[in-house]
Amino acid sequence: MPEVLPAAPVVVLGLAAALAWGAGDFAGGLASRTAPLLGVTLFVQGIGIVLAFGLWVWQGEAVPGPSDIAWATLAGITAAAGIAGLYGALAAGSMSVVAPLVGVLGASVPVAVGLALEGLPSWLALAGIALALVAVVLVGGAASAGGGGGRRGLWLGLMGGAGIGVYSVAVSRFADDLVFGPLFITRLVATIVFVIVIALTRGAWRLPRPAWALVAGVALIDLLGNAAFVLATQLGDLAVATVLGALYPVATVLLAAVVLKERITPRHAIGIAAAAIAIGCIAAGSG
Repeated sequence: MPEVLPAAPVVVLGLAAALAWGAGDFAGGLASRTAPLLGVTLFVQGIGIVLAFGLWVWQGEAVPGPSDIAWATLAGITAAAGIAGLYGALAAGSMSVVAPLVGVLGASVPVAVGLALEGLPSWLALAGIALALVAVVLVGGAASAGGGGGRRGLWLGLMGGAGIGVYSVAVSRFADDLVFGPLFITRLVATIVFVIVIALTRGAWRLPRPAWALVAGVALIDLLGNAAFVLATQLGDLAVATVLGALYPVATVLLAAVVLKERITPRHAIGIAAAAIAIGCIAAGSG
C-alpha cells in the first residue's frame, strides 16, 4: 500500500481516519441505543472480517509474518475492550461528553509511545498536537451536567479509551507493506473475544432487523478508518497520526448536533476552531 500511495500526506490520512471513526462511532452509538451492545460489536467485527479479507485478496498483500500476527492479535483483544467500552458509554449518556473522554485517553498512550520511540517532531507540529488534545476536551466541555451516563458511563469510557490507546500502538507496528491482512486477523480475534463473552455471560446479541443496515455501515466505515490510520502510521510519526485521528469526536459531536439536536455551545465552537488551527499547525510542521 505505501508504494501505491507514496505521496499521500500523513495529515490527510489521519483526518480521513478521524472522519471515518467519528461517523462510525456516532452510528455505532445510535445502534447500541436500540440493539444489544454485544450484538452491535459482534456483527461490526464479523462483517469487518469479510470486508478485510476481500480487500486483502484484492490488494494482493503478502501473508502476515509471526510478528504481524502477534501485534494483530493484541490489537484484536484491545479493540474488543475499546469498542465495547466506547459504544456502551455512547449509549449510556451524552455523546458530547463521552466521545472527548475516550478520544483524549485513547490518544495519550500512543502519543507518549510515539514521542518516546520516534522523538519530538518540529515545534510547530508539537504545538499542534497539544492544541488538538485541548480541542478534544473543549468540544465536550460544555455538555449539560448529568449527561454523561453517571459512573457506568465513566467506567465504560475509561475502558474504551485505554483499549483504543493500546490498539493504536499495536496496529502501528504492522509491517510497512501490510494493511488489510493484519486487520483481518484483528477483526477475527475481536470477534472470537465477543463470542466468548456472549457464551459466558449469556448476554443478548441478536440484532433487530432495522439495525442491520446501520451496523453494516459502521463495519465498512470503521474498517476504512482503521486502514487510513495504519497507512498514516507507516508514512509518518505515530504521535502525529494518532492526534489527528483523535479529533474524531469533532465529527461525532457535529453529527449528534445535527441528527440528535444535541446542543453546540460557544465552548464547543471554540474547540472546533482550535481543532482547525491544530490541523494547520501539524500540517505546516510536518511538511
